[in-house]
Amino acid sequence: MTRLLLLSALLLCICKPSIAQKSTDNSLKEILTKAGNDNVNEVLSKPDQYRVQIIYTEINRDKNNKPSFKNHYFNYDPKLYFNPASTVKLPLAFMALEKLNTLGSKGIDMHTPVVFDSSYVGQKPLLADASSANGLPSIAHFIKRALLISENDPYNRLYQFVGQQEINRSLRRKGYKGSRIVRQFAGYTTEQNRHTNAIRFLNTDGTTRYSQPPLYNPDPIDFSEQIKLGIAHFDSRDSLVNGPYDFTLHNKLPLQDLQKLLQSVMFPASVPKMQRFNLAADDYDFLYRYLSQYPSETSYPKYDTTEFYDSYVKFFFRDSTHHMPEQVRVFNKVGWSYGFLTDVSYVVDFENQVEYMLAATVYVNSDGVINDGKYDYDTIGYPFLYNLGQIIYQHELARERKYKPNLSAFQVKYEKRDPQDTRAALKEVDN
Repeated sequence: MTRLLLLSALLLCICKPSIAQKSTDNSLKEILTKAGNDNVNEVLSKPDQYRVQIIYTEINRDKNNKPSFKNHYFNYDPKLYFNPASTVKLPLAFMALEKLNTLGSKGIDMHTPVVFDSSYVGQKPLLADASSANGLPSIAHFIKRALLISENDPYNRLYQFVGQQEINRSLRRKGYKGSRIVRQFAGYTTEQNRHTNAIRFLNTDGTTRYSQPPLYNPDPIDFSEQIKLGIAHFDSRDSLVNGPYDFTLHNKLPLQDLQKLLQSVMFPASVPKMQRFNLAADDYDFLYRYLSQYPSETSYPKYDTTEFYDSYVKFFFRDSTHHMPEQVRVFNKVGWSYGFLTDVSYVVDFENQVEYMLAATVYVNSDGVINDGKYDYDTIGYPFLYNLGQIIYQHELARERKYKPNLSAFQVKYEKRDPQDTRAALKEVDN
C-alpha cells in the first residue's frame, strides 16, 4: 500500500503541469533597495499589486570590443500579463523594413510613397500625410512617427503592410512563441484585425509602381488563456461594468521577448541567426537614429516641443525638467495604456563610456477600474520608472569594467531643425 501511494504521488508530480516561477536576482534587488528611494521601495515591496517586472542587462566588452550580456531580473514572469500597448510598434518597425528588403526587385524602398485603400468593413484609406516633407505617406515616415512620439495610425499602417499572418509567423520563426500581435489601434473586432487594406506604392508621377492586394490571416490564434484584470471597467459604450476587463484577445509581448527584440537590432551578432531581422546597413542606421532622436531635432513631423519634449518617450530619464543629459542617448520604445507603463531601452553614455539595457513594466491603477482614465501615472508610475532608471544609471557609472566599450557604432548624426521654419507645430496626435 505504501509503495502504491508513493507511486501515485510520483505520477502526480510528473503529470502536473509546470508553473512558471517568478525570477528575482538578489543582486538586482540589493542594488534597487539599497538606493533608499521611497517610491521604488514602495513598488518593489508590493510586486503583485503593481505587477512590476524588471530586466537589467549588464553589458561587458572583451579586448576586441565584443559584447557579452548578463540579465538580472526582478519579479520576471513570462506568464504575468501586462498590456504591451505601444511597445508592439518596435517589432512592427523591424518587420516592415525586413519585408521591404524582400521587395527590392519591385523598385521600392522605405522612402517610396505608399497609399492605402479601404478593402474591408471599417477600414480607412490613406492618400496623403501632411506631416511629411512631400505630403505623402511612406514606410520610413510611419516608422519615424511611431518611434519619435509613439503615434498610433503609423503603427496601424505598418501592421497593414506586413499583415497579421506574417507578423505572427515571424514572431514564431524568431522564437517568440509567447508573443502575439493581433490588434491594430483602431477599435476593430478580432475578425476585422485579420483583414488588412490593399496598398499601392507610387511612382513620382502618381502612377502605381507596385500593388499589394488585401491580406487575410487564416491561421488559428491561440486565445485559450483567459486574461482578466481589475474589479470593474468601462466598456466601448462608456458604460460601467462591475467585473474585470478582458484582455484575452489583446496583444501579448513578454518583457524578455521585448528586451531580446531590441537587443537583436542593436546587437544583431549577439543573438542566434534565427532571431535576427533581415536588415541592410541603411536600415540599422535609420532605426538607430529614430530610436534615439528627439522631437526637438526633427523637422518632419514638426512636433510642438513643449508638449513633446526631449524625454517625452524616455521614461527612465523623464523628470520634471524634461531635458536629457547631453552625453546620453537612449535607444528605446515605450508603451502606456490601461494603467500599464513599459519601457525597453539601450542606454549609452558616450562621455563616461557606459552602456546597458533596461526593461521594466509597472501597473498603476489603485481604484481597480479599467478604462476610466484614472491611472496613477504621474504620482507613482512615471516617478517609479524615472527613479529606477536613475538608480541603474548611477550603478553603471560606478561599475568597474575591465575593457571600456568603443561606442562609435551608436554615434548618430542627428537632424537639426531649421530655426527659420515658421510652420505650425503639431500639438495633438493620437498616441
